[in-house]
Amino acid sequence: MSGKPSVLFVCVHNAGRSQMAAAFLTHLAGDTVEVRSAGSAPADTVNPSVVEAMAEVGIDISHETPKVLTVDAVQASDVCVTMGCGDTCPVFPGKRYLDWTLEDPAGQGVEAVRPIRDQIKTRIEGLIKELGV
Repeated sequence: MSGKPSVLFVCVHNAGRSQMAAAFLTHLAGDTVEVRSAGSAPADTVNPSVVEAMAEVGIDISHETPKVLTVDAVQASDVCVTMGCGDTCPVFPGKRYLDWTLEDPAGQGVEAVRPIRDQIKTRIEGLIKELGV
């Protein structure tokens, strides 16, 4: 990695786990990391329970929209993190690939999303340390 590291979070619908991960990394690392999230079959909107759970910790993702995963996004990222959803990224030399196994918040209420949110925050804090930012 040269300069500012870049991280891509990938989940099929880009409506829950990957949105939370991107929001936490942006919130905790600020502009020291370039952050992206995407999915192979993006939903129309971010999961409302995810929006509510993130609002509880002071992070507003209500204006985020799911985005489609592109080869360009993978090529532009130093680290690609899949969220345990079976989605895969195109593989390029020199990239770091991680798979975080996390429960899917789809169809869950905010009570079920909170522990997933908290697990993601813990993993993001570890990733920030690994990136040295």
